[in-house]
Amino acid sequence: MFLGPSVAALLLAAAGCSSSDAVSVTVPSPSPEAAAYCRALQGELPETVAGHDRGDTGPKSELTAVWGDGAIVLRCGVPRPAKMDDPMAKGTEANGVNWLLEQSEDAGPRFTTTYRKAYVEVSLSAEYAHDASPLAAFGPAVEKTVPGL
Repeated sequence: MFLGPSVAALLLAAAGCSSSDAVSVTVPSPSPEAAAYCRALQGELPETVAGHDRGDTGPKSELTAVWGDGAIVLRCGVPRPAKMDDPMAKGTEANGVNWLLEQSEDAGPRFTTTYRKAYVEVSLSAEYAHDASPLAAFGPAVEKTVPGL
């Protein structure tokens, strides 16, 4: 059976959009209250962050989001990081939201919101090792949907 060029191109395009392109993200298990804030946050998240388009996560969840090929990963409803107990912990403020910084040797920085009723975690790839600017894109959505303590 011969498929015309337009049908073949359409099939190839559909194959390129399959769920296998989803970025694997561990889904948190928040309290029902935190999960409700996270669902609200999901509807306010930007389509583009730092030049990266929003992609698909696997498994699909209202608690996770990704931009680029995993360059930026958001998880909402994560547990409170133990590092928040450290009075010397580093943090930053971006667009009205305070974030705890955790830096590992083998990956990019991870930021978690502070003083919020649900903890929102944003992990950046190593290309952002010294650049927290993508956090500014999340400020308005977090401010609108995840109340402070």
